Amino acid sequence: MDAVRSDPAAVAALRADPAAGLLVLTATGEPEIADGRLVWGTVPAEGDLALLGTIAGRPLFAAIPSPAPGLRRSTALMTLLMALDGAEAATYAAARSLIDWHARHGFCAQCGAATAPFRAGWARACAGCGAQHFPRTDPVVIMLAEHGDRILVGRQAMFPPGRYSALAGFVEVGESMEEAVARELAEEAGVRATAVRYCASQPWPFASSLMLACIAQVADDAITLDTTELEDAMWVDAADVRAALAEAPGARFLPPPDYAIANTLFRHWLAGQDREGQEQA
Repeated sequence: MDAVRSDPAAVAALRADPAAGLLVLTATGEPEIADGRLVWGTVPAEGDLALLGTIAGRPLFAAIPSPAPGLRRSTALMTLLMALDGAEAATYAAARSLIDWHARHGFCAQCGAATAPFRAGWARACAGCGAQHFPRTDPVVIMLAEHGDRILVGRQAMFPPGRYSALAGFVEVGESMEEAVARELAEEAGVRATAVRYCASQPWPFASSLMLACIAQVADDAITLDTTELEDAMWVDAADVRAALAEAPGARFLPPPDYAIANTLFRHWLAGQDREGQEQA
């Protein structure tokens, strides 16, 4: 698809394809959903569009907004995402990240002149100095601290009542993923990581992050909470996690939603605990 983005004639042909679709979004960026799938409308003849790709031979586009404040994540959006399967959610994630980036980058960071989309919406060019700007992805570590047979979960004040999740934070300039995990755990919960293992990743379009899921062994279980970051944190065992994921009555906490990589991280850790238990049996 990269070669197509650089070919204006090819992009124009895709745009003119009668089967082409335009992602239908509300004014605040939420997707229209019907029967668990994204809704696609007619591609307009005019206006800036981003080519998302082709699915089953059908070219798919998203409208590029004029520079404006970035999109905000809403409770309604989080509910809508629960209705999408993985492939549909991934398509929406790419579209939302692009739309949000365009909305925020109407002016050149180098000279301040206006920029305009090119490369089928996957870049912006400056009319003043000619600089080219490309969508960025911000790496974020999300991790479970592990001590013995327990993991550390925390909650922010913005979470729904009862919800706990993995701890997370942005990778800073000059850091490796492992260093970021250790720093965030020390800053937010006062625990010292002794080993870090990578598990999985997930693009997260709020605004344009790549979540790097890890599990970190820590030296001890004493918690020193940074209350500017977390409202609470606690150690939980496999039975607690299993009950939470099953949403069992009396579970100690509510888990992160299925579409979040934190949920995948809980399940990954729990599967490892189950395998270890079978090996010891």
